[in-house]
Amino acid sequence: MLVHSRGAKWAVWALFLLLFLPLFALPLLVILGASFATNWSSVLPSGFTTEHYSAATRGEALQALTTSLLTAAGASLLALATGTWAALTAQALGRRGRRVLDALFVLPLAVPSVVVGLAVLVAFSQPPMLLNGTRWIVIVAHTVLVTAFAHQSVSAALTRLDPAYEQAAASLGARPSYVLWRVKLPLLLPSLSAAAGLCFALSMGELSATMMLYPPDWTPLPVLIYAATDRGALFTGSAVAVVLMTATLLVLFAVSRVRTKASYR
Repeated sequence: MLVHSRGAKWAVWALFLLLFLPLFALPLLVILGASFATNWSSVLPSGFTTEHYSAATRGEALQALTTSLLTAAGASLLALATGTWAALTAQALGRRGRRVLDALFVLPLAVPSVVVGLAVLVAFSQPPMLLNGTRWIVIVAHTVLVTAFAHQSVSAALTRLDPAYEQAAASLGARPSYVLWRVKLPLLLPSLSAAAGLCFALSMGELSATMMLYPPDWTPLPVLIYAATDRGALFTGSAVAVVLMTATLLVLFAVSRVRTKASYR
């Protein structure tokens, strides 16, 4: 913190709390309280019950959680593979090629995700790539939406990577493929794990594009939360939202452990 006097530090912390609590922490705490509530009195929920979690951890909700986890895992792996390949290719192409690839991968972020969902729906509704009505079209849409983050993360890591490691390996007679798999990718592992975690979290919360594409037998958890709140089951929807947040945080915690171990290799 670039503030040296004690009074200024207290002022900065007070400003941080005034901004953080109402904008970030309080909404999440209200959702957590609503997941245990029986009624809504005045501004905040009241009462206490755990029945909402019984509905949020079994049956349709449990199946939707499994669907979200599988979708996010598949989309993250595809995005990581595609983004890493594109970042390595852009590095070999030079500055102009890198700019072109960066623009192509960032393009899905420049438009609303519902537009991406519509584009995927139109593109994969005719043979030979007929994916409409299957789980694969949802995974493809999520991959398109999150690949940009993997690509940008790996590209930034490549610019910070010391070329001396590759040069040393090449000078000892290592083939380019050996340098890639045994030198470059291990050095990129912390950035790869961070990119995978970010892609996973974004995929777990994706709703707009998913609403246009999901088949009845592949309903992710955000769609179920939207449906619950839309029909007035706010407390049950809050419990399902807490389950979604918890599952996402647990996966991110596991990924952060992998990233930490990779950093100390």
